[in-house]
Amino acid sequence: MRHFFSIIVLTGLLFIIGFSCLSSKKAQTEPVEDHLTSTGIIVSDTFLLPHIPEVITDPAERAKYLVMHYWDRFDFGCRDLIQRPEISEQAFVDYINILGYVPTEEVDASLGYTLRKAEVDTIMYLHFIQLFEKYFYDPNSPFRNEELYLPVLQEVVHSPLLTEEMRSRYEFQQIMANKNRVGASASDFTYTVSSGQSFRLYDLKSEYILLMFTDPGCSTCEAVTGRLRSSKELNDALALNSATRSMLTVIEIYPDSDLQEWNAHLSEMPRHWVNGYDKSGEIEAKRLYDIKAFPTLYLLDRDKKVLLKDTSIEMIESFFSVQ
Repeated sequence: MRHFFSIIVLTGLLFIIGFSCLSSKKAQTEPVEDHLTSTGIIVSDTFLLPHIPEVITDPAERAKYLVMHYWDRFDFGCRDLIQRPEISEQAFVDYINILGYVPTEEVDASLGYTLRKAEVDTIMYLHFIQLFEKYFYDPNSPFRNEELYLPVLQEVVHSPLLTEEMRSRYEFQQIMANKNRVGASASDFTYTVSSGQSFRLYDLKSEYILLMFTDPGCSTCEAVTGRLRSSKELNDALALNSATRSMLTVIEIYPDSDLQEWNAHLSEMPRHWVNGYDKSGEIEAKRLYDIKAFPTLYLLDRDKKVLLKDTSIEMIESFFSVQ
């Protein structure tokens, strides 16, 4: 999958000052040149940033203005821009980078405003929905963020521009994205270990639980397991056990009931981890977790509250490096 990356350069206060620090060469305050399409439509060869009133001098207020007016000079009615990702998609990536510099209320308002501006053309509207899904929801996206995707879904599921089939698809995503959110209690389930005994997730006594959903034979799962096994941060946390409670417990779960498949790879699993499979099949049947790809990692606290959802090794190591 092709991604368009953008780095926001911070100065002494915020990247807002002057706005010239946006890395996209296609993001300018004035056009460089125009592009004549095959249909005879002239499309600006650059993305035009909004003019921020000079009277707004506070960096935080300038940031708010920018996210609410970011698309003011973008022609949502020009479908040719869809075929020019170096302009439209790069501008989109710059936009979602900027969202991290304003409060949640402004982010939600900006996302909704962006979608409403795109409603001027159905094809462009669908294109922007696909961009939001690609960058906020795709498991391979470095910008993946379900908390930012949820307000988008809130708008999309009520859009008359979508077919019933499309709305159903996004309604399902909305349901799954709302499950096991950060700060919420993780869904409980029963798992079975190699001895044949079954336990529930909530029976584990540990300050932190790293919950890892895997698929036997999955090469990515093997690679992630290897990295976690050699992680200094995780090994340090695993070593900090008290008489009554572990500092960290890693529990690797195969969310299926194929015992033969699970047993075939059991010897490859670290012995000091809890290794289990879903004998009852309830994880998949009840869709307790949104497992878009293997492996999927969650970090829980002692009360089984979600600290990190569908997270990365880097985020987990960063968390334990400051504990």
